[in-house]
Amino acid sequence: MGGFRAAITDAEAVGLTDAAYDLGVRYFDTSPFYGYGRSELRMGAALRNRPREEFVLSTKIGRILHPLRPGEKKPPEFRENGLPGFSPVFDYSYDGVMRSLEHSHLRLGMAKIDIALIHDVDFWTIKDRAILDQRFKTVMEGGYKALVELKKAGVIGAIGVGINESDTSLRFVQAGDFDCMLLAGRYTLLEQGALDAFLPECTRRGVSVILGGPYNSGILTGGVSDQSTHDYAQAPAHLIEKARKLEAVCKRHGVELGAAAMQFPLFHPAFCAVIPGALNSTEVKQNVERLSARIPTELWSELKRENLIDPASPTPN
Repeated sequence: MGGFRAAITDAEAVGLTDAAYDLGVRYFDTSPFYGYGRSELRMGAALRNRPREEFVLSTKIGRILHPLRPGEKKPPEFRENGLPGFSPVFDYSYDGVMRSLEHSHLRLGMAKIDIALIHDVDFWTIKDRAILDQRFKTVMEGGYKALVELKKAGVIGAIGVGINESDTSLRFVQAGDFDCMLLAGRYTLLEQGALDAFLPECTRRGVSVILGGPYNSGILTGGVSDQSTHDYAQAPAHLIEKARKLEAVCKRHGVELGAAAMQFPLFHPAFCAVIPGALNSTEVKQNVERLSARIPTELWSELKRENLIDPASPTPN
C-alpha cells in the first residue's frame, strides 16, 4: 500500500483494504517506513470510519520521517514511489519512539493503536553487527520503556517486534516483556529454523507470533521458475530446486503451492496470524481463498517423508 513494490493509487489502496475487510480480514499492519508515510495515510483513510473495536491495527517504531528542506537531496538509498518530500531517519530512543507514535496517530487519524512493533533491529536490515548491537541497546534502554509507558496508559494495546530473523527475535523475547513478535519469512515451507529455539521460547512465555511473508516474497506463490524471488531478490538455485519439489508434491495432491504456504505456519500453536500482503483486490481474494482451501493430510506426510519440511513441524497429521 505504500507503493514500494508497485505504483498504487490512493483509490486502489482503499479499494484493496475494503475488499479485505469485506472478506473477513480483521488484522491490518502498516509502518511509517512503508511509502514514507503513505501506507499509514492510506490505511487510516480506509479504516478510520469502521467500528474501531472490530479490527486490530499494528504499526511500527524505529524511523521518524523528516521533511526534506529546500535544496536538500534525497538520500542515496531513497526508494521510489514513496510519499515525496519525506526522508526516514532511524531513532530508537525514548523521545524518538514517543514522537514516532504521535506522528503515526496523526497520519492514521486514530486515537488507538492496538500493537506497536519495534521495526528492523536485525542484521538483515542493518548488515553491521556493531550497529545492530548499539541499536538493540538503545531501543531496550529507551524506546522499549516508552512503549511500556504507553501500554500502561492504554494508548497502545500490545508491544512487539517486527524483524526478519528468528535469532534476533529470540534475543528480544529474552530481553523484555513482549506480547507478540512479527517474524518475516523465517518459518515457511522453505525454512523452519525458528523451530529450534525461538518458537519454543515464545510458547513457553505465551508470546504470540505473526508470520509476515509466508510466500518468501514470491517463490512460494506457485509457478516456480528460474526468475522466482526470495527475500526480495533473485532466489538462489538451491531454493528454486526445493520450491519446485514442494510444488510437485502439492500438484500431486491437487493443491496450490500458495495455499500450502499460507496454511503451514498457522499449524504451529505459537502463531496467531499470517500476513501475505497484496497489491490489489484480486490478490486479497486469492489470499483468503488459499487460507480456506482444503488440503489433504497426506500432503503434509509426504512433505515430511521427502524431507522437504522439518519432521518436527506441527501439521494436521
